[in-house]
Amino acid sequence: MQNHKAKLRCAIIGTGFWANYQIAAWLEIPGVQIVALYDRTKKKAEEVNEKFRLNATVYDDYSTLLKIENIDFVDIITDVDSHEMFTIMAAEKGLDVVCQKPMAANLEQADNMVATCKNAGVKFFIHENFRWQAPIRKLKNALDAGVIGKPFKARVSYCSAFPVFDNQSFLAMLDRFILMDIGSHVLDICRFLFGEFSSLYCLTQTVNPVIRGEDVANVLMKTTSGMHCYAEMSYASILEKEAFPQTLALIEGEKGSLHLTNDFELKVITRSGVIVSEIINPKMYNWLDPAYAVVHSSIVDCNVDILNGLRGGFCETTGADNLKTVDLVWKSYESAAAAKKITI
Repeated sequence: MQNHKAKLRCAIIGTGFWANYQIAAWLEIPGVQIVALYDRTKKKAEEVNEKFRLNATVYDDYSTLLKIENIDFVDIITDVDSHEMFTIMAAEKGLDVVCQKPMAANLEQADNMVATCKNAGVKFFIHENFRWQAPIRKLKNALDAGVIGKPFKARVSYCSAFPVFDNQSFLAMLDRFILMDIGSHVLDICRFLFGEFSSLYCLTQTVNPVIRGEDVANVLMKTTSGMHCYAEMSYASILEKEAFPQTLALIEGEKGSLHLTNDFELKVITRSGVIVSEIINPKMYNWLDPAYAVVHSSIVDCNVDILNGLRGGFCETTGADNLKTVDLVWKSYESAAAAKKITI
């Protein structure tokens, strides 16, 4: 039986942009010790090691790390094309795996990752943090409390003109962009709020002339209970109020509506008008970027949940659960390509 008082020993795989926030979030949580770092550019890993004063061992060879280090799990924070390889190599060593979203470059790889970890008897979690944003959790609580009765329709929006390509230039080179990058988050939020879906219809566009993939996607879905859900995503939307990086939502029910709007304001509306208006601010850590506060803050809560799973407890974002989100992403692409409704 695992000693829950002992720290779990972690190796960080990939020390690029997001690793700086993932590592900072792990350091907020008792129970994890980062003992090794890997990056194919060793200097980058050394700089991160020094920045966070980890006193970890640095590697530029993943196989050597797995062979030498005494670790409990790996946290994979690399480009999506490498997720499958790093996951399978860790699973074959009997190590638990945490992997950033999107899980894989395609559905077949995601299936293989989940199956390999299951067959190896190791735990597999996807770091899907958007559902852990403070406003989204509050929205879910209000929905589950039944304050608007049975919901029949919803719109979940992530629409912005934020220059995302400035600090993540590789995104402009992806053949598939917004559904893979943001859709993984938004469609997971839809599943978190409303359950599973039975059908969808998706349309995509590319507005920005200098990128390869789509920067606009609209997905109309029907839940297994019959509710309609419209998920809209855009990095081409010049709006009256820039919402980045907020996810907004309007949920309509038989007794009223819930409106999560700009600046983390949650409104409960009934026939008599607004009865509750509350601001749900994210927790501000000294390491987060204020422009990404609601996202960066949620990394800590997501990591807490994953740590509970690593210790044998319940975790929301298992690989098996996230596979359903991956399936929605790829069925959205299938729908957009064929211009038809897809049954799930």
